Amino acid sequence: MGRIKIPYYTAIAGRGYWRPTRKMRTLGFQIARCGADGPEAWALADEWNKRWQAVRKGEAPPLVNLDQLSRDQAEAVRRYPPGSVGAAFQVYIRTPEWAARAYLTREKIWWPAWFRIRDMWGDVAPDTITFEMMSRWRAALEKKHGRGVAHKTLRVWRTFWKIMLGMKVARSADPSMGIRNRAPAPRWQRWSEGEAVRLVKSAWRHGHHGLACIIAVAWDTQFSPVDVRTLAARHRATSGGRLLFDRQADGRTKTGRAAIGTLSARTEQLVTTYLDHLQIEMHPDAILFRTRSGNAYGREPLAHDFAAVRALAFPGDMRRLMDMRRSGVVEAVAGDAGPIGLAAKLANSIGRSNTLHKTYAPVDIEAVRNTDAARLKGRQRMRAENESGAKVSKK
Repeated sequence: MGRIKIPYYTAIAGRGYWRPTRKMRTLGFQIARCGADGPEAWALADEWNKRWQAVRKGEAPPLVNLDQLSRDQAEAVRRYPPGSVGAAFQVYIRTPEWAARAYLTREKIWWPAWFRIRDMWGDVAPDTITFEMMSRWRAALEKKHGRGVAHKTLRVWRTFWKIMLGMKVARSADPSMGIRNRAPAPRWQRWSEGEAVRLVKSAWRHGHHGLACIIAVAWDTQFSPVDVRTLAARHRATSGGRLLFDRQADGRTKTGRAAIGTLSARTEQLVTTYLDHLQIEMHPDAILFRTRSGNAYGREPLAHDFAAVRALAFPGDMRRLMDMRRSGVVEAVAGDAGPIGLAAKLANSIGRSNTLHKTYAPVDIEAVRNTDAARLKGRQRMRAENESGAKVSKK
């Protein structure tokens, strides 16, 4: 009996099977039992292979709803012309460089921007795009979505153009470079220490014990809200007998940069009391601060609970938890903190010389604590200018 070669077909103990790869299974293809190894089994396997080739080439939809796939998987099965912007993006998201980007950067910045880029330029060869086209597109984005969305989208476009140049998909200059990418007005709202204390007390009194710790830790460490709510048991550490949170191994959620968060004595006591009341031995990966129902805080539950506590302490106020990070910077700058200390405290880029900062100013506990001292100094100066202010904490 003759034999033919069919992709993904194999015979085991006289029985034929068509066995798709892991990528194919994510698109709905499963192992097909073709029966006894022979012409009938080969014909069935060949039929399944033709179905797969049609999906792979974009001639037929996958066997599963695209909504059930991850963004990467759904994008991988889309059909773009060779040499187009979309085809280049499909190649890029399969590289280690894409995977190395921080998860939140991909999910909150790149994917939303890509969907807008794809709608306009996905099927277009990059070198055919002109300055006039880009200018009209940028203006339309701002009119429809606002300046903030348009600004972020064009930033991603410019970064991706450099990637396409490296891939040799694009060969000419970026047509967007002559466009003024106006940024939205930055947020300016900030909290004072006394207001942060009132929020913490209000949250604790109304049973939001985990939230009270999140607010206090956010104020002291200047971590972003997502970095505080994702703190796990493994992040707890001590230095000089004091509790701190060490994110050097994991880095910040958005950027991946190493960070150390120091606590005041008051916050350390609050966190210790909260954890002692749980009366459980935590797994290293267990999230520390939780909702009243015992669940780990997600983005929306945290925003909802914070808004509820804010309404109790400051009715009508619209400031956010993220504004505490800015508040700490204002205090530190008023206390003469330098860029190196701020870089260590914020675990962020200060200025353009990121490589020099990483080389000569790695995250160091003393640099962080020096910035804490500068915050206290700046807070005292700011209080002196505001005679109605509350007493400044000395710890």
